[in-house]
Amino acid sequence: MLTKTVPTIFAAGLLIAAAAATPRAQAADAMHEYRALAMSGAGDRIAAIESVSGGVDSGADGGARPHASIKVRDAASGKIVATYDPCSTCSYDFPAWAPDRSALSFIGSDRKAGTATLYVAGADGKIDVVTTIKGVASTARWSPDSRQLALLVTVGAKKMAGATEAGAAQVGEIGADEDEQRIAIVARSGGAARLVSPADTYIYEYDWTPDGKGFVVTSAKGNGDNNWWVATLGHVDAASGALRLLAAPALQMNMPRMSNDGRTVAFIGGLMSDFGSVGGDVYTVPVAGGAPVNVTPGYRGSFNGLSWRGGRIVASALAGSDQTIVSIDPQARTQRTLWSAPVSASGSRDGRFVLSDNGAIAATVTEDFSHAARILAGPLPKLVPITSDNDGHKAQVSARSISWTSEQFNVQGWLLSPSKIEAGKTYPMIVVVHGGPAAAATPRFVSQGEGGSALVRELTNKGYFIFMPNPRGSFGQGSAFSGANKRDFGGGDWRDILAGVDAVLKVAPVDGARLGLMGHSYGGFMTMWGVTHSTRFKAAVAGAGIANWISYYGQNGIDQWMIPFFGASAYDDPAIYRAASPIESIKQASTPTLIYVGERDVECPPAQSTEFWHGLKAMGVPTALVIYDGEGHSIRKPEHQRDQRERTIGWFERYLR
Repeated sequence: MLTKTVPTIFAAGLLIAAAAATPRAQAADAMHEYRALAMSGAGDRIAAIESVSGGVDSGADGGARPHASIKVRDAASGKIVATYDPCSTCSYDFPAWAPDRSALSFIGSDRKAGTATLYVAGADGKIDVVTTIKGVASTARWSPDSRQLALLVTVGAKKMAGATEAGAAQVGEIGADEDEQRIAIVARSGGAARLVSPADTYIYEYDWTPDGKGFVVTSAKGNGDNNWWVATLGHVDAASGALRLLAAPALQMNMPRMSNDGRTVAFIGGLMSDFGSVGGDVYTVPVAGGAPVNVTPGYRGSFNGLSWRGGRIVASALAGSDQTIVSIDPQARTQRTLWSAPVSASGSRDGRFVLSDNGAIAATVTEDFSHAARILAGPLPKLVPITSDNDGHKAQVSARSISWTSEQFNVQGWLLSPSKIEAGKTYPMIVVVHGGPAAAATPRFVSQGEGGSALVRELTNKGYFIFMPNPRGSFGQGSAFSGANKRDFGGGDWRDILAGVDAVLKVAPVDGARLGLMGHSYGGFMTMWGVTHSTRFKAAVAGAGIANWISYYGQNGIDQWMIPFFGASAYDDPAIYRAASPIESIKQASTPTLIYVGERDVECPPAQSTEFWHGLKAMGVPTALVIYDGEGHSIRKPEHQRDQRERTIGWFERYLR
């Protein structure tokens, strides 16, 4: 076991490693980022992965995610009491406090070296290297007695875990040797990690049982990227590795969590299109096995996080335009809202918040159109900001929630206004359709830097309104609403969007003759659908879209996601896939369309973008196609982000002015 010793200080009974170096001053235009919170059991300390983007700390790239470190803050004042950064070439995974409150664990991953190292910062003032994995590792969780740690491990991984990551090169015999993510256990004192779960099974998420003798898991056999949609709920014995089935519901599952008495498993279940994009109802099932029970039936929102506290479940949810924290009585099947605000929120592996052991104190990272990211903490429901690193950033846009009626649904979206509006003048508007489709547009701060919000800032500065609708199929209004697009892609959801545009035209100075349309992933599909089913839009940008659901079914690496939405495979019901394919209506297209995609996109392969581009060219429609070298479903390289942004702005400026 390797040990790194650094200066120490005492804090609330815990000896914590202090910062080894004094950080540089934050540049005026730099943005402080907080993610992956962990709260100590007493609720007095909050650990987070923190970094500074933009300004001098991001280097010449500007848009690159800078190197981060683990910060420990006093939960009441926000004061930094410790900094951990044992690996200058690593990115860090979610930190976790030991149940006995004696130490903090975290994983550092070095992509270039192809290794992942589990660290523990202990009460003796040392950062211990507990174990190193040749491959990929994440999600370290302490055993209930604090003597062991478990983690998810992919030995010899060919790619980073997750379908949005760039896919491995498709050469040789395809599918013959799949990555398998497994649970591994290692002693707190260090040593080699022991692989526990079956070798032929991909583990997505897990939680220790209270007796420390096993785990509840969501898992599937075969390719991990593809099979989450058919994953089952099970129990893995920590000694033998035996996997026992608990439930196999016909829905997608997230966040399996054991009750404190070890008798019940809770999870979030629903119709979900992407692993990590969480929304649904809360279900419980006996650990002995049985049929899952929905304990939040009819809830007018989408749950996205949960944690047991005694006999109750404390969960987070998107309810309309608000992020909420909700207390659930699983026996009575009742809910009580503890906190609510119109913000975007992020927290931990348990969802959008973290809790003290008694559930009385909470913390989360929030942002909205007026406030940059900050940590909120305090006794529920009185969460207050405890960080001020981003207080100098002023709002770059004006925004408001827009609601409208579309057929039987009440629909919501967000309207962002240009920085300057002159009386009597009308402005162009761009409709931005979110991905998913099981997702939602929520309030995000638009910064001055080179991050993901730069496109929105530059467009509004140039005089564009931005409209972000949440049509049927989105999270935020309950399971009936999020499932209302089954077997109807491009149908009711598209009508909701058009009705939303009409609602905006009634309340804002938007020129209805200068409308643009754009989106990525499912939003890219909706853009392709829109330009083949409407002439209202005069310019469009389709990112990582889907042109032909029939060919897509055989090209993509995640075809299992489609069956819950289409009701059958493309081989069993080709008509429904064909009816939803924009390429079937390519002769109706007339809108100039820019298309872009990542070269190694597993979710929406570049062949789909190429097919649509080819069709537009054949119809004589102005179009351009850009395929970004080495990129997956998300465009990550700063130079590619910058190029995509400049091309998008140029396209709209050319056709909407």
